Amino acid sequence: MSTQEKVMGNWNQFKGKVKQRWGQLTDDELQEVEGNFDQLIGLVQQKTGEGRQQIERVLSKLSDDAGGAFTQATETARQYADQASEAWRGATDQIRERGRESYAEAQRMVRRRPAESVAIAFGTGLVIGLVVGMMASSRNS
Repeated sequence: MSTQEKVMGNWNQFKGKVKQRWGQLTDDELQEVEGNFDQLIGLVQQKTGEGRQQIERVLSKLSDDAGGAFTQATETARQYADQASEAWRGATDQIRERGRESYAEAQRMVRRRPAESVAIAFGTGLVIGLVVGMMASSRNS
């Protein structure tokens, strides 16, 4: 990737480095040249009197520094996302396993005491039916 592409790709990070190096440049001037590498070089030449090759070397170094910081920030964000994803997977695996254990325990209980299980299920259904019926009748009133 050329220096020009790196500069324009990381403009916000790069702009701060340019202002540190050439403090006489204003935010408005940098805003005007945003996206145009040649205009940036011309602006620096005009303000400082430095030669084009020297400016290009400095811009290349600043671009590498800004790009490295951007790359490091991106990598850190990716690592945090990976850690969060792994923690989420671990939590869902635990929930899934507890659900399986509870289901297996319920099956064992029904096999050991089928009559009681049917009575409990019938009673639970009866209570739920009464609650739903009362709610329906209160809405109609």
